[in-house]
Amino acid sequence: MSGGGGGGRSAAARARLAARLLAVLGCILTAEAQLTGVLDDCLCDIESIDDFNTFKIFPKIQKLQERDYFRYYKVNLKRPCPFWADDGHCSIKDCHVEPCPESKIPVGIKAGSSNKYSKAANNSKELEDCEQANKLGAVNSTLSNQSKEAFIDWARYDDSQDHFCELDDERSPDAQYVDLLLNPERYTGYKGPSAWRVWNSIYEENCFKPRSVYRPLNPLAPSRGGDDGESFYTWLEGLCLEKRVFYKLISGLHASINLHLCANYLLEETWGKPRWGPNVKEFTRRFDPAETKGEGPRRLKNLYFLYLIELRALSKVAPYFERAVVDLYTGNGHEDAESKALLLDIFRDTKSFHMHFDEKSMFAGDKKGAKSLKEEFRLHFKNISRIMDCVGCDKCRLWGKLQTQGLGTALKILFSEKEIQSLPENSPSKGFQLTRQEIVALVNAFGRLSTSIKELQNFKVLLQQTR
Repeated sequence: MSGGGGGGRSAAARARLAARLLAVLGCILTAEAQLTGVLDDCLCDIESIDDFNTFKIFPKIQKLQERDYFRYYKVNLKRPCPFWADDGHCSIKDCHVEPCPESKIPVGIKAGSSNKYSKAANNSKELEDCEQANKLGAVNSTLSNQSKEAFIDWARYDDSQDHFCELDDERSPDAQYVDLLLNPERYTGYKGPSAWRVWNSIYEENCFKPRSVYRPLNPLAPSRGGDDGESFYTWLEGLCLEKRVFYKLISGLHASINLHLCANYLLEETWGKPRWGPNVKEFTRRFDPAETKGEGPRRLKNLYFLYLIELRALSKVAPYFERAVVDLYTGNGHEDAESKALLLDIFRDTKSFHMHFDEKSMFAGDKKGAKSLKEEFRLHFKNISRIMDCVGCDKCRLWGKLQTQGLGTALKILFSEKEIQSLPENSPSKGFQLTRQEIVALVNAFGRLSTSIKELQNFKVLLQQTR
């Protein structure tokens, strides 16, 4: 399977196409011509994000994702699709996800229940017994009675009203640990009606859009003749800020996923040895303005917008992790200390960024209306997280679930500022908490966005070489 060639196009035609796309990327990356440098709905320019990501965030987030605490993600890939009859799982070999044997999982990770990430919350006389260690009372006997009660309350606390995602039940026998480093997100060949159906359901039924308004480039929508999508954007600009933000987040996530697939594409396979790498032709097909009727640049701008949202969430959640009670516990004390130090270093960088998205501008109307809109926003996003169980490719489902959960966790953080600010220093809080699953998803989802922006710079270089 080869994805790197130019098909029947001549070398001159390919060069012209590359030059056209490079011009558009230049607009995005240097704030010229077709796209300005300032993103809509926030006061930030794209060039500042590029520099900040390249020199501060990307190198550190890559290292953090390699740490044991963040590389093992527990997920249920066997949950049935709740919305339509299952299409059946993809039989393409690259769709397969290899679960991690229990013996490979650090003891501190597999011993803790979903709400316990610190050493104190994991220590018990039955630490070696994975089944027993999931009990709510697995608390260090040296803790005070008050702390014991706090941990138990914490484990029992049902914060489903704050969740923006449908979380997997980690106690399910179908939930398995996956080593994210050994199951990277990349092009698998999963496409066509099954994939379209998933994205169509996300956009058409969950983005506050009436059916009379047609989304550009929707392969399942009827032909609209000469409509180039401007009617859709006229409708979008007429929405309130919150609903525009919702659409941009989903579009940005979609663009980021597409970038990952273009950057880690199966270029060829000889004698059973695959060669993965960036595919300029595929990138052009998905983002060139001529081939996407102007949609490509818009999608890339939404990627930057999504990056800003998750960056803001990381800066806001820092106080939660700065407390002594949080250890990022795996059982390896030295590595745990290094992981936390690196995470806090990233938080310091996120706080230093001077053009954050202002989430306080959202849900700022009358209290009753704002509360209703926020709940509608939350339920729509939660529904999208459920749609991820309808993805037929296991690897696509894995990364779709993780990145959706990561974004859902970011939204949960942004709208829990008061609870985070009032956290007690030395004990868990019932007002706001994150499960290990949410923490791993948050870091890895942001890591994926950071990688997308870095890969976008790489494609600019490749297009210059093709010119």
